[in-house]
Amino acid sequence: MTAGRRADRSESFGEALLGVILDGAHELPPHLIGPLVADVVERLGGRRPQVLLQDYGQLLLVPLPGDGLTGGEPQLIDGSEAGRCFLDARPVEVAGSDGVRIHLPLLDGGDQVGVMTVTLDGVDDQDRRILRRTAGLVADLLVTKHGYSDLFFGVRRGEPMSVAAEIQWALLPPLAMIMPRVAVAGILEPAYDVAGDSFDYALNGDVLHVAMIDAMGHGLDAATMATVAIGAYRHARRAGTGLPEIYAFMDRALAEQFGSEHFVTAQMLQLDTATGHLQWVNAGHPSQMLVRDHRVALRLTGPTTLPAGLGGPEPQVSEMTLERGDRLLCFTDGLVEEHSTGAEQFGEERLIGWVNQLERSGRGVRAVARTLSHTLKRARGGHTTDDATLLFVEWRG
Repeated sequence: MTAGRRADRSESFGEALLGVILDGAHELPPHLIGPLVADVVERLGGRRPQVLLQDYGQLLLVPLPGDGLTGGEPQLIDGSEAGRCFLDARPVEVAGSDGVRIHLPLLDGGDQVGVMTVTLDGVDDQDRRILRRTAGLVADLLVTKHGYSDLFFGVRRGEPMSVAAEIQWALLPPLAMIMPRVAVAGILEPAYDVAGDSFDYALNGDVLHVAMIDAMGHGLDAATMATVAIGAYRHARRAGTGLPEIYAFMDRALAEQFGSEHFVTAQMLQLDTATGHLQWVNAGHPSQMLVRDHRVALRLTGPTTLPAGLGGPEPQVSEMTLERGDRLLCFTDGLVEEHSTGAEQFGEERLIGWVNQLERSGRGVRAVARTLSHTLKRARGGHTTDDATLLFVEWRG
């Protein structure tokens, strides 16, 4: 640029279009997100806009209601074009007699909020760029406004939810986080009646912190214990303490609140995402599995201590270095101890078999976690008498 000349700061069409969203976003009531999307789509020359949100059971994409948005019945994630966009986190274009139907992933921090869909007469790279950026802003709006309203919760809830499950879902971080060095994806079953299972994670600098817990019992008692356990874990983690100290803090908090006969099993990890160095402690929890080269390579066994709340000795820290592409599968005992359609327990060998089969698909951890959970549930006859939670962690190098 020639000295003394100012850059062109005039508003382009694309900037003006995105400005419609940005300029009023901070004061936009949640129920007006739909009309705003419809307005932007119309200015782009599009029609039949939809915003589809994933239900809590991770089976359906449900249309968000709103003036200007297209309604319709929920779409199955498996077997639909919108579902393919959702699972692969990539745009999907389908040519039809009335134009091109474009499905765009609504991504926030790697988590998949849902899908935005619109029809255009034709699509070029300019349209794709503007739509991709619009979908990113819409995803951010949905996440931001979620805390102000029950609207999105009501859309995503496909059946009645227990009070214990309400507590657990409010406690959870996003079900997935996809970053350049590391990816995390989890799922809870039964989605509408989960009680004692939970997980938590945080990416602080280069270090990923992960915890998976299973509180004894069922219903509100288990949900209350899980809440205290996760709260104690977060408090100790944020204080910068190590894994043994985090366990000790959780142990004291549970014992003081519930007495010595109540407990929570736990698995806690720390992963250096720059080097792949992994550390973990196990408090009476099922050992995690290492998936390498698309199959279960080994169980990460090691010294264990008593579940939190029972006053166990200081846990020993186990460690290893991961290889690029390694995945860790953490799970609760309900995943393997539930009985299949017959009288036999599902068991770890059957779990390993399904993991190996699904890993060969080469799909991302979010899609694999979801498919694995649903596959196991079908193998159990579509029901479970205990919480069955799983969490994948992938070191991407």
